[in-house]
Amino acid sequence: MAFKKLKYWFDGELAALLAEKISSNDPSFDTQGFIDTIDTGVQNLELKDRVELIADTLHRELSRDIEKNIRLLTNILGPENKEETGMFTNYYWIMPIAKYVEKYGLNHFETSIKAIEEITKRNTGEYAIRPFVLHFQDKTLNKLLAWAHHENKHVRRLASEGIRPRLPWATKLQPFIDDPQPIIPILHTLKDDPSKYVQKSVANCLNDILKDNFKIGSALVEEWSAGNPGKELKWVLKHAIRNFTKQENKWALMIATKLK
Repeated sequence: MAFKKLKYWFDGELAALLAEKISSNDPSFDTQGFIDTIDTGVQNLELKDRVELIADTLHRELSRDIEKNIRLLTNILGPENKEETGMFTNYYWIMPIAKYVEKYGLNHFETSIKAIEEITKRNTGEYAIRPFVLHFQDKTLNKLLAWAHHENKHVRRLASEGIRPRLPWATKLQPFIDDPQPIIPILHTLKDDPSKYVQKSVANCLNDILKDNFKIGSALVEEWSAGNPGKELKWVLKHAIRNFTKQENKWALMIATKLK
């Protein structure tokens, strides 16, 4: 992956990989037609458009039964990622599957949520989950709160990364920019997580809150920093206020001093 830009991995070769996996579950799948469409169509496209083209072509070539398609695509995901890295190297090929669920699975909540849980154990469901957050807020937040207790660190990370109000390269979650209170219980659950991977996500989510709702975010920082926070929570808080610390904000410097 290091020898060429990520976008160039989404081409006819990736289409062939997907087609081989799909045809092993569905022999009627038009393997060559799928490969030819992708190989021709991705020319001059950037990364996001390449991923979406592959997802759209899957939609056209698979059956009209969305739930059946999602289950099929979930079945080809392969072994889980046991590391905190590798989602965009070893498991990059899963991105079009996540896009398929994001774009076409909205009216099939339970099947799609199960697929996103499996996807994020290999690649990431942080983008795919966002339409569900926006359209089914309470139901999706309840699922994410349950995932915050999950044994798998990738699923726990998704619980916080999927609710980031200003996640880069993703649709903004305007309801939580306006009022982040509904997502705070999830962050509370994850604030002492042992995984650095999860800690960074929690910190970044809190950083997002501070940008738009300083009063709410700063109150949460002060609550968490009171008493004797553990090393995990100290790291989360320091990372969350890093922008303010760099600006030599008096409040942030006071918190940073307390966390030493």
